[in-house]
Amino acid sequence: MKIFALYTAARALLFLVAYGVLWLVFGRWLEWGAATGLWTAFIAMIISSVVALLALRSLRESLAVEVAARAERAKKAFDARRRGEDGDLS
Repeated sequence: MKIFALYTAARALLFLVAYGVLWLVFGRWLEWGAATGLWTAFIAMIISSVVALLALRSLRESLAVEVAARAERAKKAFDARRRGEDGDLS
């Protein structure tokens, strides 16, 4: 699951960069409070999601391939255990 950790870290970094840029740009004009921080986080989440869609395509595809392979291995193991149980009944 190394690719999962890498993809998650990249997404978190994109969010933090977007939040930081918004804070730097609007920090002079807005009075910061809980509501302002939440709105900034919401906007940063949207911006980082769009950027991640474009910039992290290869990481996302690698993650999808790894998850699919892991699901296939789990399915094969489950089927093997089920066949073993069915053999015990006969």
